[in-house]
Amino acid sequence: MGAQPSKARMVAMSRRARIVVVGAGAREHSFAAAFAAAGHDVIVAPGNAGTALVARNASVAADDVAGLVHLAVHEKAELVVVGPELPLALGLVDALTDTGVRAFGPTRAAARLESSKAFMKRFCQRHRIPTAPFEVFDDPDAAERHVRGVGEGVGEGRHPPVVKADGLAAGKGVFVPDTIDQACDAIDRLMRKGEFGAAGRTVVLEERLLGEEASFHVVCDGTRAVALAPAQDHKRLADGDRGPNTGGMGAYAPTPVVGELVRDRVMREIVEPTLAGMAREGESFRGVLFVGLMIRGGRPTVIEYNVRFGDPEATVLVPTYAGDWFELLDAAASGDVGRVTAPRFVNGAALSVVMAAEGYPGKPRVGDCITGLDAPLPDGAFVMHAGTARAADGRIVSSGGRVLTVGAHAPTLERAARVAYEVVSRIHWLGEHHRCDIGRRALASI
Repeated sequence: MGAQPSKARMVAMSRRARIVVVGAGAREHSFAAAFAAAGHDVIVAPGNAGTALVARNASVAADDVAGLVHLAVHEKAELVVVGPELPLALGLVDALTDTGVRAFGPTRAAARLESSKAFMKRFCQRHRIPTAPFEVFDDPDAAERHVRGVGEGVGEGRHPPVVKADGLAAGKGVFVPDTIDQACDAIDRLMRKGEFGAAGRTVVLEERLLGEEASFHVVCDGTRAVALAPAQDHKRLADGDRGPNTGGMGAYAPTPVVGELVRDRVMREIVEPTLAGMAREGESFRGVLFVGLMIRGGRPTVIEYNVRFGDPEATVLVPTYAGDWFELLDAAASGDVGRVTAPRFVNGAALSVVMAAEGYPGKPRVGDCITGLDAPLPDGAFVMHAGTARAADGRIVSSGGRVLTVGAHAPTLERAARVAYEVVSRIHWLGEHHRCDIGRRALASI
């Protein structure tokens, strides 16, 4: 269940709109709750047990392009907000536009900034956007030879290259090895064993960047962009950034690593050239551009682009924006963010913790009853559902890897963390696990 914004923070809307939100994660629950709190009529496809509490769920899968187009047309949706990357890569926005339905998200061609790591790296190279040196390989033997050649300098201030699946892999196709053997094992898993299918047939090997990561989201109308609060995600499974990469185990915003000077550099050196470059290549970018950054010494470098809101980042971005989310996203989809006068942001900080199922990020255990969801929430707290379903007996059970994202918005990050973990401690199911150190870098500096 998600806590609704207080009446003091609700904004008067100009009209009641019907919005279809595509997806089933905490990201989609966050936006559905925000739209509903502002008085809009919301449908989520396919949704989860949490979205059903704030909106109508429609049993249409997020990758069913024809079904989603039919739903939007039948419901006379004024805006379709696409959450996950897969329907964008499949051309959902193109199909909706062809039927006259306005959609928030990039076209299939523009979505290649995320759906192909090789395209993204070459795009940055063409437009002189700062990113790590890289090589692209279709042959596993050639990739291994490259890694072993790099390995001659490992231990002399160098690291093995990062190994990335070219295609979409649900946030799990990136390997950051500590040894040459680990890098070669990643290549073997991706290219020979095919653990990620077609996504791993081509790999990008790039120089490992050092510094501190940040998630930088901008809402774009093709030429202009509105920057949201800079966030920081926690990708590794376990405390201390140990264990395998996941889709994200928690986030907070704003992050102090992106101060005003860094923010200005990101806009000037990365965001503006990206939008200009896409336009020059005939693919104007509308939607949200999520730039994964590595920052060192105040210098931002692109790790990756995503063409949708991050999850769990969305759960901390939604409560830090004071305006009507429909107005902002609809303006971008219409090609005119300029009509959103002086976007307003809420003071304070937000932090969220992912509560995951046993086995995640591999094969998660599902079907376990979740207890503790009915307790009243402290001020500013929220519980966003992801991998949840309602059983025949009415109980809410786990149905995926990342089950819940629990967080809080508060005047300080320290307070947000304390409230978030207080709520986490009340919720239980068999095999649940979560990180206990979300926000640790920023909290350590307080």
